[in-house]
Amino acid sequence: EKYVGRTVRVVKTHPTTGAESVETATVLAASNGVVLRIGDRIETGLPGRIVYDGVPANLRDRPTLVTELLSARAGVQTLELSYLSGGLSWKADYVAELNGADSALDLNGWVTLTNTSGTAYPSARLQLVAGDVNRVRDELRQAAGLAGRMAKADAPASEMAQESLFEYHLYTLQRPTTIADNQTKQVALLSAGGVPVAKELVLQGSDYYYRSSVGGIGQKMKVGVFVQFENRESSRLGMPMPKGVVRVYKKDSAGNAQFVGEDRIDHTSKNERVRLKLGEAFDVTADKKQTDFRRREPGNKASYVFESAYEIVLRNAKKEPATVVVREPVPGDWTMLEESSRHAKVAAGTAEWRVAVPAEGSATLRYRVLVRY
Repeated sequence: EKYVGRTVRVVKTHPTTGAESVETATVLAASNGVVLRIGDRIETGLPGRIVYDGVPANLRDRPTLVTELLSARAGVQTLELSYLSGGLSWKADYVAELNGADSALDLNGWVTLTNTSGTAYPSARLQLVAGDVNRVRDELRQAAGLAGRMAKADAPASEMAQESLFEYHLYTLQRPTTIADNQTKQVALLSAGGVPVAKELVLQGSDYYYRSSVGGIGQKMKVGVFVQFENRESSRLGMPMPKGVVRVYKKDSAGNAQFVGEDRIDHTSKNERVRLKLGEAFDVTADKKQTDFRRREPGNKASYVFESAYEIVLRNAKKEPATVVVREPVPGDWTMLEESSRHAKVAAGTAEWRVAVPAEGSATLRYRVLVRY
């Protein structure tokens, strides 16, 4: 199409002798098939091999933006061009190491930049927008101003400055960075040592067995292991954290860091709590059964009334005592009739007990509840 109206040469090869002949032709059209004027005749299609005298100045081998500007004065001027580009993405990852007592952790955050845009960005200013930015097209992650083989940055952990932007958060790299085409690169986001944490062992219940007779609910039920910390300045943090995966390690008796679990966090504002599920306890289990179930006559304000009783036996094979949080989602309008340990109503539909289980021993929780629908 760049040669419409211009002259080319058509080289034809004789099918028998292999001899080549050359004719001069003018390109009349190129869309929906080539149309050539050769002498006093018009031909369509490609009768042979076309030879061009040169490459047009406006022909480029990749998608290119060409901008023509009208200026009121002549001379060299600096322009800033802003546009949304594809092929640039980023994600946050975190690495945490628990101390020996599981009471604190050291946390490091990294931003992984990926450039598949088709061009390099040398010595550029990098800014990242964290938040759920709405786009008409699907995009992995918004990366604004990305100007920067796996390479881990050896820059200090304070190299990212953070500020609020609209309803999002903007992270600015404090120094220029270079990212080549088809490169993945890491830069430090945050670093905090000695962040206080709380570990919880949680037995999570279900609501289905409050509406019918089920008998045995489960044996050797898994108890979840959680750690949580506060994203506060008093906890040596206090910085908005982009969503990402947190991988947690702990050193063994030989001093080797061992992977103990990971979880994904959502965008977390300053002063919010971060809660991670790392896995399920090996030495702490539970047996749960329904010991009684009765359907009672409903009152004027209820369609169904059920009374049921439960027994939960918690076992601890460790050499130190453990506290297990038993969390039960009780449906409807409920009243606790009997219980061996006092519960806390942590939400409208949730009862919670904290049960102390002795080392290499067991503890039993019993309760009876009335549920109205």
